[in-house]
Amino acid sequence: MKIGILTGGGDCPGLNPVIRGVVRTAINAGDEVLGIRYGWKGLLEKDCIALDLRSVSGILPKGGTILGTSRTNPYKKENGSKAAKENFKALGLDALIVVGGEDTLGVATKLFKEGVKVVGVPKTIDNDLGATDFTFGFDTSVNIVMECIDRLHTTAESHNRIMVVEVMGRHAGWIATYSGIAGGADYILIPEMPIDIGEICESIKKRHSRGKNFSIIVVSEGAAFKESDVAVQEKKLDEFGHVRLGGIGEMLGKIIEERTGYETRVTVLGHIQRGGSPTAFDRVLGTRFGVKAYELIKAGKFGKMVSLRGTEIIDVSLEEATKALKTVDLKLYEIAKIFFG
Repeated sequence: MKIGILTGGGDCPGLNPVIRGVVRTAINAGDEVLGIRYGWKGLLEKDCIALDLRSVSGILPKGGTILGTSRTNPYKKENGSKAAKENFKALGLDALIVVGGEDTLGVATKLFKEGVKVVGVPKTIDNDLGATDFTFGFDTSVNIVMECIDRLHTTAESHNRIMVVEVMGRHAGWIATYSGIAGGADYILIPEMPIDIGEICESIKKRHSRGKNFSIIVVSEGAAFKESDVAVQEKKLDEFGHVRLGGIGEMLGKIIEERTGYETRVTVLGHIQRGGSPTAFDRVLGTRFGVKAYELIKAGKFGKMVSLRGTEIIDVSLEEATKALKTVDLKLYEIAKIFFG
Protein backbone atom coordinates (compact mmCIF):
# COMPACT_ATOMS: atom_id res chain seq x y z
CA MET A 1 0.00 0.00 0.00
CA LYS A 2 0.96 3.63 -0.50
CA ILE A 3 -0.20 5.75 2.41
CA GLY A 4 -0.19 9.54 2.56
CA ILE A 5 0.06 11.56 5.78
CA LEU A 6 -0.44 15.28 6.35
CA THR A 7 -0.49 17.59 9.39
CA GLY A 8 -2.80 20.60 9.33
CA GLY A 9 -3.75 23.55 11.53
CA GLY A 10 -1.61 24.83 14.39
CA ASP A 11 1.55 22.92 15.20
CA CYS A 12 2.03 21.27 18.56
CA PRO A 13 4.40 18.90 20.37
CA GLY A 14 3.61 15.28 19.55
CA LEU A 15 3.09 15.57 15.80
CA ASN A 16 6.48 14.05 14.99
CA PRO A 17 5.86 11.01 17.23
CA VAL A 18 2.65 10.39 15.25
CA ILE A 19 4.51 10.59 11.93
CA ARG A 20 7.23 8.31 13.28
CA GLY A 21 4.65 5.79 14.55
CA VAL A 22 2.95 5.62 11.15
CA VAL A 23 6.17 5.34 9.16
CA ARG A 24 7.86 2.72 11.34
CA THR A 25 4.76 0.53 11.47
CA ALA A 26 4.06 0.83 7.74
CA ILE A 27 7.61 0.15 6.61
CA ASN A 28 7.90 -2.83 8.95
CA ALA A 29 4.86 -4.25 7.11
CA GLY A 30 6.32 -3.54 3.68
CA ASP A 31 4.18 -0.50 2.84
CA GLU A 32 5.17 2.93 1.53
CA VAL A 33 4.51 6.31 3.18
CA LEU A 34 4.30 9.65 1.39
CA GLY A 35 4.53 12.79 3.49
CA ILE A 36 2.33 15.62 2.21
CA ARG A 37 3.87 18.97 3.10
CA TYR A 38 2.04 21.94 4.61
CA GLY A 39 -1.30 20.29 5.26
CA TRP A 40 -4.09 20.46 2.70
CA LYS A 41 -2.03 23.02 0.77
CA GLY A 42 0.46 20.24 -0.06
CA LEU A 43 -2.26 17.96 -1.39
CA LEU A 44 -3.62 20.73 -3.61
CA GLU A 45 -0.12 21.37 -4.99
CA LYS A 46 1.15 17.77 -4.91
CA ASP A 47 4.00 18.91 -2.64
CA CYS A 48 5.20 15.60 -1.19
CA ILE A 49 8.25 13.76 0.11
CA ALA A 50 8.88 10.06 0.56
CA LEU A 51 9.20 9.08 4.20
CA ASP A 52 11.54 6.26 5.17
CA LEU A 53 13.30 5.11 8.33
CA ARG A 54 16.01 7.73 7.92
CA SER A 55 13.36 10.48 7.58
CA VAL A 56 11.90 9.74 11.01
CA SER A 57 15.14 8.95 12.82
CA GLY A 58 15.63 11.30 15.76
CA ILE A 59 12.33 13.17 15.43
CA LEU A 60 10.63 11.72 18.54
CA PRO A 61 11.73 14.53 20.91
CA LYS A 62 11.27 17.34 18.40
CA GLY A 63 8.36 19.75 18.62
CA GLY A 64 6.41 20.95 15.60
CA THR A 65 6.12 18.79 12.49
CA ILE A 66 8.74 17.78 9.95
CA LEU A 67 6.04 17.97 7.26
CA GLY A 68 5.10 21.57 7.95
CA THR A 69 1.53 22.79 8.33
CA SER A 70 -0.94 25.43 7.17
CA ARG A 71 -4.51 26.55 7.71
CA THR A 72 -5.53 25.85 4.10
CA ASN A 73 -9.14 24.84 3.50
CA PRO A 74 -9.67 23.08 0.12
CA TYR A 75 -13.36 23.94 0.27
CA LYS A 76 -12.50 27.66 0.24
CA LYS A 77 -10.41 27.32 -2.92
CA GLU A 78 -11.83 27.30 -6.43
CA ASN A 79 -12.21 23.62 -7.37
CA GLY A 80 -10.20 22.84 -4.23
CA SER A 81 -12.03 19.70 -3.17
CA LYS A 82 -11.96 18.42 -6.75
CA ALA A 83 -8.20 19.01 -6.93
CA ALA A 84 -7.69 17.25 -3.59
CA LYS A 85 -9.52 14.16 -4.83
CA GLU A 86 -7.77 14.15 -8.19
CA ASN A 87 -4.34 14.54 -6.60
CA PHE A 88 -5.09 11.74 -4.15
CA LYS A 89 -5.49 9.47 -7.19
CA ALA A 90 -2.64 11.02 -9.18
CA LEU A 91 -0.20 10.38 -6.31
CA GLY A 92 -1.25 6.73 -6.29
CA LEU A 93 -2.44 6.84 -2.68
CA ASP A 94 -4.43 3.96 -1.23
CA ALA A 95 -5.29 5.91 1.93
CA LEU A 96 -4.63 9.22 3.67
CA ILE A 97 -3.89 9.81 7.36
CA VAL A 98 -4.96 13.32 8.40
CA VAL A 99 -3.53 14.71 11.64
CA GLY A 100 -5.32 17.80 12.87
CA GLY A 101 -7.96 19.46 14.97
CA GLU A 102 -11.58 20.40 14.42
CA ASP A 103 -11.00 22.27 11.14
CA THR A 104 -8.51 19.89 9.50
CA LEU A 105 -10.57 16.85 10.44
CA GLY A 106 -13.72 18.63 9.28
CA VAL A 107 -12.22 18.72 5.78
CA ALA A 108 -11.27 15.05 6.13
CA THR A 109 -14.86 14.20 7.04
CA LYS A 110 -16.20 15.91 3.92
CA LEU A 111 -13.64 14.23 1.65
CA PHE A 112 -14.45 10.82 3.13
CA LYS A 113 -18.12 11.35 2.28
CA GLU A 114 -16.98 12.12 -1.25
CA GLY A 115 -15.07 8.86 -1.59
CA VAL A 116 -11.56 9.52 -0.27
CA LYS A 117 -10.18 6.80 2.01
CA VAL A 118 -9.26 8.79 5.11
CA VAL A 119 -8.29 8.07 8.72
CA GLY A 120 -8.00 10.89 11.27
CA VAL A 121 -5.68 11.55 14.21
CA PRO A 122 -6.81 14.18 16.78
CA LYS A 123 -4.38 17.03 17.37
CA THR A 124 -5.04 20.19 19.34
CA ILE A 125 -3.43 21.72 22.39
CA ASP A 126 -6.90 23.02 23.30
CA ASN A 127 -8.09 19.45 24.06
CA ASP A 128 -11.52 20.37 22.70
CA LEU A 129 -12.33 17.37 20.50
CA GLY A 130 -15.24 15.58 22.11
CA ALA A 131 -14.61 12.04 20.91
CA THR A 132 -11.30 11.56 22.75
CA ASP A 133 -10.39 11.95 26.41
CA PHE A 134 -7.15 13.75 25.54
CA THR A 135 -5.41 15.05 22.45
CA PHE A 136 -1.62 15.01 22.20
CA GLY A 137 0.00 18.42 22.64
CA PHE A 138 -2.32 19.33 25.51
CA ASP A 139 -0.17 17.81 28.25
CA THR A 140 2.96 19.56 26.98
CA SER A 141 1.14 22.88 26.76
CA VAL A 142 -0.23 22.57 30.29
CA ASN A 143 3.23 21.80 31.66
CA ILE A 144 4.72 24.82 29.86
CA VAL A 145 2.04 27.14 31.27
CA MET A 146 2.37 25.63 34.75
CA GLU A 147 6.11 26.32 34.76
CA CYS A 148 5.50 29.92 33.66
CA ILE A 149 2.95 30.39 36.46
CA ASP A 150 5.47 29.00 38.95
CA ARG A 151 8.00 31.58 37.78
CA LEU A 152 5.51 34.44 37.92
CA HIS A 153 4.65 33.60 41.53
CA THR A 154 8.07 34.68 42.76
CA THR A 155 8.09 38.07 41.05
CA ALA A 156 4.43 38.71 41.93
CA GLU A 157 5.15 38.10 45.60
CA SER A 158 8.36 40.14 45.54
CA HIS A 159 6.64 43.21 44.05
CA ASN A 160 3.15 42.82 45.58
CA ARG A 161 1.65 42.67 42.10
CA ILE A 162 -1.34 41.20 40.37
CA MET A 163 -0.15 38.94 37.54
CA VAL A 164 -2.52 38.19 34.66
CA VAL A 165 -1.49 35.26 32.45
CA GLU A 166 -3.26 34.94 29.08
CA VAL A 167 -3.20 31.44 27.63
CA MET A 168 -4.63 29.77 24.54
CA GLY A 169 -8.18 28.45 24.45
CA ARG A 170 -10.55 29.80 21.81
CA HIS A 171 -13.81 28.16 22.86
CA ALA A 172 -12.70 25.83 25.65
CA GLY A 173 -10.67 26.62 28.76
CA TRP A 174 -8.93 23.29 29.30
CA ILE A 175 -5.39 24.74 29.28
CA ALA A 176 -6.32 27.51 31.70
CA THR A 177 -8.16 25.14 34.04
CA TYR A 178 -5.51 22.42 34.20
CA SER A 179 -2.50 24.76 34.35
CA GLY A 180 -4.27 27.08 36.77
CA ILE A 181 -5.02 24.27 39.22
CA ALA A 182 -1.51 22.82 38.83
CA GLY A 183 0.16 26.23 39.17
CA GLY A 184 -1.87 27.37 42.16
CA ALA A 185 -3.57 30.28 40.36
CA ASP A 186 -5.88 32.43 42.48
CA TYR A 187 -8.43 32.88 39.70
CA ILE A 188 -9.07 30.96 36.47
CA LEU A 189 -11.20 32.61 33.78
CA ILE A 190 -12.45 30.53 30.84
CA PRO A 191 -14.74 30.92 27.79
CA GLU A 192 -17.39 28.70 29.36
CA MET A 193 -17.96 31.14 32.25
CA PRO A 194 -18.46 34.89 31.51
CA ILE A 195 -16.15 37.11 33.57
CA ASP A 196 -17.78 39.09 36.39
CA ILE A 197 -15.12 41.78 36.72
CA GLY A 198 -16.77 43.39 39.75
CA GLU A 199 -16.69 40.10 41.64
CA ILE A 200 -13.04 39.50 40.69
CA CYS A 201 -11.92 42.95 41.85
CA GLU A 202 -13.80 42.72 45.16
CA SER A 203 -12.31 39.28 45.78
CA ILE A 204 -8.80 40.62 45.12
CA LYS A 205 -9.39 43.46 47.61
CA LYS A 206 -10.55 40.96 50.27
CA ARG A 207 -7.51 38.80 49.56
CA HIS A 208 -5.19 41.78 50.09
CA SER A 209 -7.05 42.83 53.24
CA ARG A 210 -6.09 39.54 54.89
CA GLY A 211 -2.41 39.92 54.02
CA LYS A 212 -2.17 38.29 50.60
CA ASN A 213 -0.51 41.09 48.65
CA PHE A 214 -0.30 39.38 45.28
CA SER A 215 -2.56 37.35 43.01
CA ILE A 216 -2.16 35.17 39.93
CA ILE A 217 -4.99 35.22 37.39
CA VAL A 218 -5.02 32.78 34.44
CA VAL A 219 -7.35 33.70 31.57
CA SER A 220 -8.15 31.90 28.32
CA GLU A 221 -7.83 34.02 25.18
CA GLY A 222 -11.46 33.26 24.35
CA ALA A 223 -12.87 34.35 27.73
CA ALA A 224 -15.22 37.34 27.67
CA PHE A 225 -16.75 39.79 30.11
CA LYS A 226 -20.45 39.43 30.84
CA GLU A 227 -21.08 42.77 29.16
CA SER A 228 -19.03 42.27 25.96
CA ASP A 229 -17.83 39.90 23.23
CA VAL A 230 -14.45 38.18 23.06
CA ALA A 231 -11.37 40.32 22.45
CA VAL A 232 -9.94 40.11 18.94
CA GLN A 233 -6.69 41.33 17.41
CA GLU A 234 -8.25 41.72 13.96
CA LYS A 235 -11.67 41.04 12.49
CA LYS A 236 -10.37 39.37 9.33
CA LEU A 237 -11.44 35.71 9.13
CA ASP A 238 -9.14 32.83 8.24
CA GLU A 239 -10.16 30.11 5.75
CA PHE A 240 -12.07 28.27 8.48
CA GLY A 241 -14.02 31.36 9.55
CA HIS A 242 -12.06 32.17 12.71
CA VAL A 243 -10.98 35.61 13.91
CA ARG A 244 -7.58 36.07 15.53
CA LEU A 245 -8.16 36.25 19.27
CA GLY A 246 -6.02 38.11 21.78
CA GLY A 247 -6.15 41.09 24.08
CA ILE A 248 -8.37 39.88 26.93
CA GLY A 249 -5.36 39.79 29.27
CA GLU A 250 -4.48 43.45 28.64
CA MET A 251 -8.11 44.51 29.04
CA LEU A 252 -8.41 42.55 32.26
CA GLY A 253 -5.14 43.89 33.68
CA LYS A 254 -6.07 47.52 32.97
CA ILE A 255 -9.50 47.23 34.59
CA ILE A 256 -8.15 45.43 37.68
CA GLU A 257 -5.47 48.07 38.25
CA GLU A 258 -7.98 50.93 37.79
CA ARG A 259 -10.56 49.44 40.15
CA THR A 260 -8.30 48.04 42.86
CA GLY A 261 -5.33 50.40 42.75
CA TYR A 262 -2.95 47.44 42.84
CA GLU A 263 -0.09 47.29 40.36
CA THR A 264 -0.95 44.77 37.66
CA ARG A 265 1.20 43.17 34.98
CA VAL A 266 0.14 41.00 32.02
CA THR A 267 1.97 38.08 30.43
CA VAL A 268 0.69 36.69 27.13
CA LEU A 269 2.22 33.26 26.60
CA GLY A 270 1.01 32.87 23.01
CA HIS A 271 2.93 30.44 20.84
CA ILE A 272 5.33 29.55 23.65
CA GLN A 273 2.61 27.04 24.58
CA ARG A 274 2.99 25.27 21.23
CA GLY A 275 6.76 25.00 21.16
CA GLY A 276 9.50 22.79 22.46
CA SER A 277 9.91 19.12 23.11
CA PRO A 278 6.80 17.00 23.88
CA THR A 279 6.32 15.50 27.33
CA ALA A 280 6.61 11.74 27.84
CA PHE A 281 2.81 11.52 27.89
CA ASP A 282 2.47 13.23 24.50
CA ARG A 283 5.31 11.19 22.97
CA VAL A 284 3.64 7.94 24.01
CA LEU A 285 0.13 9.10 23.04
CA GLY A 286 1.30 10.38 19.65
CA THR A 287 3.12 7.11 18.99
CA ARG A 288 0.08 5.03 19.93
CA PHE A 289 -2.17 7.18 17.74
CA GLY A 290 0.18 6.78 14.76
CA VAL A 291 0.35 3.00 15.10
CA LYS A 292 -3.42 2.72 15.52
CA ALA A 293 -4.08 4.93 12.47
CA TYR A 294 -2.02 2.58 10.31
CA GLU A 295 -3.84 -0.44 11.77
CA LEU A 296 -7.20 1.10 10.84
CA ILE A 297 -6.04 1.51 7.25
CA LYS A 298 -4.88 -2.10 7.06
CA ALA A 299 -8.25 -3.17 8.44
CA GLY A 300 -10.07 -1.05 5.83
CA LYS A 301 -11.78 1.04 8.53
CA PHE A 302 -11.92 4.41 6.78
CA GLY A 303 -13.80 7.49 7.92
CA LYS A 304 -12.56 6.80 11.44
CA MET A 305 -10.49 8.78 13.95
CA VAL A 306 -8.24 7.25 16.59
CA SER A 307 -9.25 8.12 20.13
CA LEU A 308 -8.09 7.72 23.72
CA ARG A 309 -10.79 6.36 26.01
CA GLY A 310 -9.50 5.66 29.48
CA THR A 311 -6.23 3.84 28.78
CA GLU A 312 -7.33 2.26 25.51
CA ILE A 313 -6.84 3.52 21.96
CA ILE A 314 -10.07 2.96 20.07
CA ASP A 315 -11.63 4.32 16.88
CA VAL A 316 -14.66 6.56 16.44
CA SER A 317 -16.29 7.98 13.31
CA LEU A 318 -14.87 11.23 11.97
CA GLU A 319 -18.39 12.62 11.92
CA GLU A 320 -18.83 11.94 15.63
CA ALA A 321 -15.37 13.37 16.37
CA THR A 322 -16.07 16.71 14.68
CA LYS A 323 -19.75 17.31 15.43
CA ALA A 324 -19.28 19.11 18.76
CA LEU A 325 -16.56 20.80 20.78
CA LYS A 326 -15.62 19.44 24.20
CA THR A 327 -15.87 22.22 26.76
CA VAL A 328 -14.49 22.20 30.30
CA ASP A 329 -16.11 19.77 32.72
CA LEU A 330 -17.88 22.05 35.20
CA LYS A 331 -17.21 19.58 38.01
CA LEU A 332 -13.50 20.13 37.41
CA TYR A 333 -14.04 23.90 37.36
CA GLU A 334 -15.88 23.70 40.68
CA ILE A 335 -12.76 22.06 42.13
CA ALA A 336 -10.69 24.96 40.77
CA LYS A 337 -13.08 27.49 42.37
CA ILE A 338 -12.37 26.07 45.83
CA PHE A 339 -9.00 27.82 45.63
CA PHE A 340 -10.16 31.13 44.14
CA GLY A 341 -9.13 34.13 46.20
